[in-house]
Amino acid sequence: MKKYVTPLIVVTAYLLLTACGSSTRITGSWKAPEAASQVKDYKSVFIASFSRNMEVRTKLENALAAEAEKRNIKAIKSTTWFSPDFYEKLPEKDALMARIAEAGADAILTVSLINKESETRYVPGSARYAPMPAFRWYGGFYSYYSYWRPMFYDPGYYVTDKTYFLETNLYDAASENLIWSAQSETVNPGGIDNFVRDYPQKLVEQMEMDGILKP
Repeated sequence: MKKYVTPLIVVTAYLLLTACGSSTRITGSWKAPEAASQVKDYKSVFIASFSRNMEVRTKLENALAAEAEKRNIKAIKSTTWFSPDFYEKLPEKDALMARIAEAGADAILTVSLINKESETRYVPGSARYAPMPAFRWYGGFYSYYSYWRPMFYDPGYYVTDKTYFLETNLYDAASENLIWSAQSETVNPGGIDNFVRDYPQKLVEQMEMDGILKP
């Protein structure tokens, strides 16, 4: 006898599987052709997240710093090196670079949100058909109707998907030249804590693929 899997079970299984998967993917990356061997020798990195939200900046920089330190790269976070009033106005270039040099950074890693999109879509419900020959609901029309009616149709609903597009750049601190850049797309991160568990690892994997970091 064939077993029929109802649409609701299929949808539920899909949601469980996708909920465990990553919501972030790298959509493109670039590196300076002559830079790969130089980057591998960097021993320290200055990490700066360009966000007005202090919680976002702090948690993202902490997560990126943790990934750097796993690879014995010293991490200097802008949230701890710069005082809050440092960002109140645009610093002079010399003052900014002097402060980063004072931190002892060989490289500079920046993360910025370049775009955000919201899209509302309709998720249709699922109809069921299951005429099983058994039990009390076949005693008459009303018993059949009252038993099955709640399960005949699962109503649809609207959801709003939020997509965030970020750009991450790696610069040589001495020359200020761009060494590596990547853009990423994150769909429905579900909060900064979920995002920072996923995003830094995706960056590291791409850096390894591009030869910026040793695997």
